[in-house]
Amino acid sequence: MAHEDRDGDPSQQRETDKERQLEATRARFSAFSRNHLSASPPSAPRQTGLIPLILFWCAVMGLLYAGMTYYLRPQQVRIQANGDLVIQRAPDGHFYAPGRIQGREVMFLVDTGASLVTVSETFARQAQLTGGTSTVFRTANGDRPGRIVEGIPVQIGPVEVNRVRIGIGLSVGDDNQALLGQSFLSKFDVILGKDQMVLKPR
Repeated sequence: MAHEDRDGDPSQQRETDKERQLEATRARFSAFSRNHLSASPPSAPRQTGLIPLILFWCAVMGLLYAGMTYYLRPQQVRIQANGDLVIQRAPDGHFYAPGRIQGREVMFLVDTGASLVTVSETFARQAQLTGGTSTVFRTANGDRPGRIVEGIPVQIGPVEVNRVRIGIGLSVGDDNQALLGQSFLSKFDVILGKDQMVLKPR
């Protein structure tokens, strides 16, 4: 019986080559699917740490606070050539003037409707405002006990008024603030404008 040599059959060789190419194509497609079509999302970029984020917002808030403090700070009182004192209106609508009571620095809130310059008891102790006459202050929040001292020097800018009556026992804000009332303002002609107040010495 004759021996049939299948290894040399060209058609069988072509079939084998096709199967190899098909297997190689499947392998390449499988690798492509794993790399690009995988169901799991690609790894997210590394997130910024919490501490740098906190530091960033602290810096932003610090800058905002510094800017608002600068914007809201009361301006210095100007004195004109004729001796008039000019106080600019603050952004909150009030008039503030840095000054001194018996040599101690204070920030005045100008109130043309108040009868006295008034300070807290804490400020009075620091400025050595001792003695005085006991009184009762009638306020919107009720009666408050206090005292009145006489003959105290009060200064705004370069202008000083001697012998001013000071009411003690009413707090305006913090202990470094005071109310500037008529016991000082009555020494001036007060001209109130839209953006400024002018105190003209009498």
